[in-house]
Amino acid sequence: MERVTHDGRETAYRRFDRGGDGPTVCLVHGSGGTKDVWKSQARLADRFPAVAVDLSGHGDSGDATASAGREALEAYADDVVAVAEATDATVLCGNSLGGAVALWVALERDLALDGLVLAGTGAKLAVAEPLRDALADDFERAVSLLHEPDRLFHDAPAEYVELSEAAMRACGRAVTERDFLTCHRFDVRDRLGEVAVPALAVVGAHDGLTPPAYHEYLAAEIPEGERTEIPDAAHLAMLERPTAFNDALAEFLGRL
Repeated sequence: MERVTHDGRETAYRRFDRGGDGPTVCLVHGSGGTKDVWKSQARLADRFPAVAVDLSGHGDSGDATASAGREALEAYADDVVAVAEATDATVLCGNSLGGAVALWVALERDLALDGLVLAGTGAKLAVAEPLRDALADDFERAVSLLHEPDRLFHDAPAEYVELSEAAMRACGRAVTERDFLTCHRFDVRDRLGEVAVPALAVVGAHDGLTPPAYHEYLAAEIPEGERTEIPDAAHLAMLERPTAFNDALAEFLGRL
């Protein structure tokens, strides 16, 4: 694990590099997650180096003093830019909240990018009221809701679900709620035409949190947008069906 210091805090990241000479990818997790969700993407490191970041308040990173919404989005963008600049990453691959952060960096920051991979995400990320209520009042209920079938997972082994639940509990209610409220307030539908790099929208076929239609919209509205669907997976396709996800990611990266 490595760290970069910026804006008065430290952001942790893990580097996957086995001598690959393709573009370096910065992997950005979703709400209540950590860099560990990208462990299976280490398999690509002989072709495409990667770095998996812990956003502020997650995993091994220090936290930012930021409220939900635009403040948190800006802080998370600062984390990603700092890691990308420290590692020469030129592609951002974000899941869910991480996809929103990747889009925000592409639209708002002066970071040289070659491409975006938007996985299980959208240009608008409304969060259902029952989940928002549970995050405020009953965190265990929120964790349970997210792990119902065809939300985070479609048909993953029980140990995957248990590990995911434990990781979310470790992240804690306050940070997880901040993440989801930041998603809820995110909306760049009217700005997708400004995305100036190729973008791949990739979605699990059974993703009930950010459905395939979200990704069809991204691919249609981003000038150099395209989409692909991962069978037998839901929101965390990179973890649930890593071979298919990695094949899609490598095919896109190979064309940049």
